[in-house]
Amino acid sequence: MADRVRVRAMMPPGHVRTPAYLRGKTGIIERSLGDYPNPEQLAYRQRAEPRALYRVRFSMAEIWGAAAENPDDTLDAEIFAHWLEPLES
Repeated sequence: MADRVRVRAMMPPGHVRTPAYLRGKTGIIERSLGDYPNPEQLAYRQRAEPRALYRVRFSMAEIWGAAAENPDDTLDAEIFAHWLEPLES
């Protein structure tokens, strides 16, 4: 996984664990958290495949654009790998 990533801008139906306000946004992987059962499968009592989970850091400027009160502040979110697209450095 690259250091810079974009959260996929998908809007699938059903239970998902990725905040809508982060979809399509670019962040930096802060660290890997290991592999965990996919909560999107667990929500439907399906066999949950292990998926890599990452802590991704976003700037407020990236999330809120010109409306960000403190554009250099950051937000960290834990996001599964299947929601992330690597970006060129």
